[in-house]
Amino acid sequence: MRATTTALAALLASAAALPATAQVQERTITISNGVAETHPVGNGVQAMQACFDERTGGTWTLNAFWSAALGNDLDATQALRSGTQEMVVTSTSPLVGIEPALGVFDLPFLFADDQEADAILDGEFGAMISEKMEAHGLINLAYWENGFRNLTNSVRPVTKLEDLEGMRVRVMQNDIFLDTFSNLGTNAMPMAFGEVFTALETGTIDAQENPYVTIDTSQFSEVQEYLTETRHAYTPFMVLFSKAIFDTYSPEEQQILRDCAMEGQAVQRQASRELSQQSLERVQEAGMKFNQLEPTEMERIREAVATVYETHADTIGRDVVEAMQAALDELRSGG
Repeated sequence: MRATTTALAALLASAAALPATAQVQERTITISNGVAETHPVGNGVQAMQACFDERTGGTWTLNAFWSAALGNDLDATQALRSGTQEMVVTSTSPLVGIEPALGVFDLPFLFADDQEADAILDGEFGAMISEKMEAHGLINLAYWENGFRNLTNSVRPVTKLEDLEGMRVRVMQNDIFLDTFSNLGTNAMPMAFGEVFTALETGTIDAQENPYVTIDTSQFSEVQEYLTETRHAYTPFMVLFSKAIFDTYSPEEQQILRDCAMEGQAVQRQASRELSQQSLERVQEAGMKFNQLEPTEMERIREAVATVYETHADTIGRDVVEAMQAALDELRSGG
């Protein structure tokens, strides 16, 4: 009798667990991005997979594609909107044509440091931007880090504003970056990231701007001679998921996606910041000549692009720009 009772209790316990288990199906999730697997995004993806393994008992697999193998960030994002791909890790900048409010992150010299960026992205402002993405068929699971952007070129060292005059600089495909670099006197050329190395190698362009880690992992040191620390913009990554597919997932599965993207965020941001200095050292060892600008020259550059805020306020949305400035003011005042 005791054995029968024990077996019955085990059967009932097993049955009670079934509904929760049944809410998690076996899945293969395609995720793409434009960077190389050696980029900190790779660390974030690995952390997500480890989280999936733990939360789903190994029934979810992330099928990752690197270096724009499935198309550039905009193309991949459009695939999410149509429901033909699950995930993409993309910079916000190429997506301003989908959601103009994302242009706020491209405004020059917006954040002073990593801590400001984290506070804004992970706070109410970031949540408001994520909510806007849902209207476009996109779920933002988390903000990861691309980082502060710096200038490389193959023409001359940039030590003053005038050194930028006439330089053919690749910029991301949006009007704010185009306007920013035009104001600096360059010949700004919008281009998808996947085309940049070849364009630099063939001399189609002279220069590009990206965070140190991207400069390193993309091997731009092979085709660029000079690196100038400008920190002119901070670009977030968004971990986007197709809303059409997300809506077919159970609430438990949706929560797993959100939780694991946040676990990936912590690992990815830490890796990004640890690797940034290492990347700077590596590209110098590879032969790039590095310089920082004098404070007076940095101020001249800031003044040259100051009008970009007003020029693009209506396109971004004045309410969005004002909300960002209010959030920064509160943060900087200790509020």
